[in-house]
Amino acid sequence: MRTFKRISKRGFTLVELMIVVAIIGILAALAIYGVRKYLLNAKTAEAKEGIGRMAKDAASAYDSEQMNGAVLTIGTSTGVGHHLCPSTTSVPAQQADIQGKKYQSNPTEWAGSSGWECLNFSMRDPQYYMYQYIASATTGAPGDTFTAQANGDLNGDQTLSTFQLDGKIQGSTGSGIVVTIAPTYVATNPEE
Repeated sequence: MRTFKRISKRGFTLVELMIVVAIIGILAALAIYGVRKYLLNAKTAEAKEGIGRMAKDAASAYDSEQMNGAVLTIGTSTGVGHHLCPSTTSVPAQQADIQGKKYQSNPTEWAGSSGWECLNFSMRDPQYYMYQYIASATTGAPGDTFTAQANGDLNGDQTLSTFQLDGKIQGSTGSGIVVTIAPTYVATNPEE
């Protein structure tokens, strides 16, 4: 009988069970917050990578030498020119296409604009963001600027988040002209 009494006294009290449930609840709340933050960072990484690639493509396009394609007369020469790519239309064109969802772009959306072709930029995978490239001018003169921009609406509340990376042509003709890109992107409402 003695052994039976010992076994019947084993077990957890109600207070101990409530403490365990409270600890599990706190851990679950922390896990949900961490997973949400991880997913948000993964989604915004698309925009950061996209605008970074656009800005580098714009600098590369400027650095490529452009010459007149006409046949030259013997004994003459042609100058080498540099220019920024022209501005593009937004892909996708409508905010509703990315409002809380992904958009699968058509290759013709990227190929239909001389700006996208000049940048040699496109996206094949579904995207959370609308992408656009805006140039102040295409002459390639010092002071000309460009902006690579991504707008998104991850939570579908019609408030856009914006990521942008700016570039500028700097220098003078005698000392050399270069395209400089901002050291980091500017984010407005990044968690929208």
